[in-house]
Amino acid sequence: MKEQSPLALTLKGTEPRSLWEDAGIALPAYDVRQSAEKARRAPRWVHFGVGNIFRVFIAGIADALLRAGTLDRGVTCVETYDAEIVRRVYDPFDNLILSVILNRDGTKELRVLGSAAEAVVADFRDEASLRRMKEIFTSRELQIVSFTVTEKGYAVRDPDGAYLAQVARDIENGPERAVSVPAIVAAMLLARFSAGRLPVALVSMDNCARNGDHLRDAVLAVAREWQKHGFVGDDFLAYLSDPSATAFPCTMIDKITPRPAQAVADALTALGVRDMAPVVTGKQTYIAPFVNAEKPQYLVIEDHFPNGRPEFDAADGVWFADRETVEKAERMKVSACLNPVHSATGPLGVVLGMELFADVTEDPDLGRIARHLAYREGLPTAPDPGIISPAAFTDELFAERFPNRPLGDTNLRLATDLSQGLSVRFGETVKAYVRQYGSARDLVALPCGIAGWLRYLLGVDDRGNAYALAPDPMKDEVCALLSDVVYGRPETLGDRLHPLLSNEAVFGVDLYRAGLGETVENLLRGMLAGDGAVRKTVRSVADRCAAR
Repeated sequence: MKEQSPLALTLKGTEPRSLWEDAGIALPAYDVRQSAEKARRAPRWVHFGVGNIFRVFIAGIADALLRAGTLDRGVTCVETYDAEIVRRVYDPFDNLILSVILNRDGTKELRVLGSAAEAVVADFRDEASLRRMKEIFTSRELQIVSFTVTEKGYAVRDPDGAYLAQVARDIENGPERAVSVPAIVAAMLLARFSAGRLPVALVSMDNCARNGDHLRDAVLAVAREWQKHGFVGDDFLAYLSDPSATAFPCTMIDKITPRPAQAVADALTALGVRDMAPVVTGKQTYIAPFVNAEKPQYLVIEDHFPNGRPEFDAADGVWFADRETVEKAERMKVSACLNPVHSATGPLGVVLGMELFADVTEDPDLGRIARHLAYREGLPTAPDPGIISPAAFTDELFAERFPNRPLGDTNLRLATDLSQGLSVRFGETVKAYVRQYGSARDLVALPCGIAGWLRYLLGVDDRGNAYALAPDPMKDEVCALLSDVVYGRPETLGDRLHPLLSNEAVFGVDLYRAGLGETVENLLRGMLAGDGAVRKTVRSVADRCAAR
């Protein structure tokens, strides 16, 4: 019989501390049971979206505060999308999380996080779930409700302006049967309002511009429709619109967190930790009892908390600031230095047969395009937030973060949901160039990135081999637009891109009016010319970058 691994990631399994310490895995230095019980009795911090970025970053911050003694209870975890996450990586492990920090030199930092107090599936069809959610949201001690539900989690309308089907149903069904994130949050705020207009801050920590505004607008959109249907009164809308009662601070968040890697699972198993196999849920969520990520992390939070807040800035990489500073930090990261590089070159990496993003930045052509996009096209448009130097931030990206091969960040991950961020990751720089120069036609790397995204969506690599596309809400729509485009026949592109490239809802700007529409078309035609055409086009763009 095979001998069972000695280390079980459970409360009981962590009691022989010496075994974990001998394996180089740090354990919580606080009473996990006590902090969880206190959170269950009187929740102070609730988090929606309990996937990988929460597990390693947000839960990691809470764990650091618990270790420092500046926080006395854990985080109440709420999942609205994929209940299987709770069943498979929370419940069996007593909500413990194994954090694995992967450094560029190949070393690992291993720590068990005990900051997740409970994991609740927000399913209002289940009376027990609805009752527990109301108990949580009517806690007078509740200070913060944070979110990592991805940018699409805040969507209430489609590109044509109509309510999404799920949101439309939530509007008709009312607060007691909410399903979408905006409706669930609105329903819980109604419970909080009914309990005495209790104040709270709702803090989006998703990777999108003005994330707090997106959250507020989505919640208010549902609430206003409920008011029309007679579910809520004007006084509830006044409560949501009063920043002294219901605040929606903006944040900038940054920590590269790939999917859980099998190599990390194997390494943990070799150390004696049992049951570390990654999980793919029925909804295609990639998750595991552990979570692997890089060490650098940045979280800048607008300091607006009407019911008080934890001392987040006692943790590494966290700053409180005013709205203007947060917006500058977000613009620096999302629109200029980091996300545009990922979005412009990651899909091209897929087409060129590169699995890891580290391969992209080490590639002589794509690496040159990435640097030109960041240093020459993006950085000059990035405002200085003061608390973080944009130049130093960019230097760290190319010196330490992007080349971190042990991190295992894949180009396919970077293509996931990419359509949802195009207006911020590319559009803001385009608009900045139009404002300053009257046109953006001098941009070289950025239009190559847009063309590369479209080329990626054909699902055929640079040798004519098919591959699977990453999930994206606009995938079917754009693929239908490109359905008659034939690999090896650039002329089949025709003028079919005009409705997309001129769509300000997608790119934040009409690319033809900005002077880039034809450039993107021509680059894509070049990439469609047959085997090796993408490499040839990318090399030509890289040469143009070098000449500037």
